[in-house]
Amino acid sequence: MTGKKEKVVFLFDVDNTLLDNDRVVADMRRRLEQGFTPKVRDDYFEIFEELRDELGYADYLGALQRYRVQHPREVKLLKMSSFLVDYPFANRLYPNSLDVIEHCKKWGTCVVLSDGDVVFQPRKVERSGINDAVDGNVLIYIHKEEMLADVKRRYPAAHYVLVDDKLRILAAVKKLWKQKVTTVFPRQGHYAFDPKVLAKYPAADVTIDRIGELLDYSASNLLHAARAQSIARD
Repeated sequence: MTGKKEKVVFLFDVDNTLLDNDRVVADMRRRLEQGFTPKVRDDYFEIFEELRDELGYADYLGALQRYRVQHPREVKLLKMSSFLVDYPFANRLYPNSLDVIEHCKKWGTCVVLSDGDVVFQPRKVERSGINDAVDGNVLIYIHKEEMLADVKRRYPAAHYVLVDDKLRILAAVKKLWKQKVTTVFPRQGHYAFDPKVLAKYPAADVTIDRIGELLDYSASNLLHAARAQSIARD
């Protein structure tokens, strides 16, 4: 937490923004199928999707616990908790993602702004090396788009740069913060290519194909992009 008003604060999402979470999920699916059965895999992810609809965020350990309640004799499944907690998340970072954070530090504070549970998501941020890269500036909420006042209180700034793979989040923050934020949309992960999502929400101020492309941007480029898009919308 900075405590003072910065010129720029960079807010980075984690899943499919800095880290390839789709590959993490694919590894989980393989592990469940190879260690158990395709039915166990499918039952687990059915519970996972139900829980995500209830909570509004992904809770992998919570889904595992709920599966255990429904299948109390499947004791070997407890090994999956170790698989999740000890997963080598650093191997799933997108190329140059930590370099981008260091690049942006030249102009302001870098902060993780993520949704998630209170155990697995912080573990992911820590084991991937992201926590150290942002100097421990980590915010994990249930619905981050509803906590923007808290974000501003903790990290006051004249301008924000929000980097997120979900157009829904980018649009919600842009609607509230307007020219005070530059929204950056890295087209990574399954959400970024959903045609229904792309049709439903307005374009971000900046769209890139991969997170590493931000190495080609300066703070002034990003601030200008927000102003230019604002003029175009008007």
